[in-house]
Amino acid sequence: MSVSAPSRISPLGKMTPFRAQRIWEKNFIAYRRLWKVVFSGFFEPVFYLFAVGIGVGALVGDVALPGGQAVPYAAFVAPALMAASAMNGAVIETTFNIFFKLQFGKVYEGILTTPMQPVDIAIGEIGWALLRGVLYSTSFVIVMFFLGMTESWLSIFAIPAATLVGFAFGAAGLAASTWMKSWQDFDLVSLVTMPLFLFSGTFYPIDVYPPALQIVARFSPLYHGIELLRGFTLGLVDLSMLGHAAYLLVMGLIGAAIASRRLDGMLRK
Repeated sequence: MSVSAPSRISPLGKMTPFRAQRIWEKNFIAYRRLWKVVFSGFFEPVFYLFAVGIGVGALVGDVALPGGQAVPYAAFVAPALMAASAMNGAVIETTFNIFFKLQFGKVYEGILTTPMQPVDIAIGEIGWALLRGVLYSTSFVIVMFFLGMTESWLSIFAIPAATLVGFAFGAAGLAASTWMKSWQDFDLVSLVTMPLFLFSGTFYPIDVYPPALQIVARFSPLYHGIELLRGFTLGLVDLSMLGHAAYLLVMGLIGAAIASRRLDGMLRK
């Protein structure tokens, strides 16, 4: 007769019975020894910020917004780079890492021997991606503030907005990872994220596009994320931001539902 070891309740366990938190705790313990990897994710968008926002911004000057307001190019690009960073971070976390755990680490088979369910795994992994995103977003806003790239005190709301962007792309990335069969499939990830990065109004207003391309760009989830963050950092808040937020929220919920269903089918067969 086997005797189970006594369970140890962690500090996270005392906070809430929500089972997905166990995924966060597991990832926290794993990354505690790899903190340099987590911290390094902060530098890429900051390097972009200096290179494009400050370097190119010195040549471009001000950018005229659709409402007629002119803002420095650096202030125009900074929130877009922040949104792109949230997208890339969430997609990488929920594709590369999840694919390894599914196909090689066989981590989730062991987790399902506990009371946890596939939906807990999906929520937990997406939540972990969001926790990392909050860390990067907060640091990014602080850098923007000290560089004078924020035009409004509403910039603080760019942090939860970036978290919403991370949720949308993290859920979509987790769902996509359940269809991946080999490392070569990750070429398709770049095939999707790179056009989004370049043609979602990141570096210039989409008004400069041909009318047909403008319509396509408005369907881009990154475009909605950029508009949401740009509205807060520039102080241009209006009702259209509710539409941008709703788009990202629905995308995230659909992605999470698909990921949960796919994981359930994969791990229980």
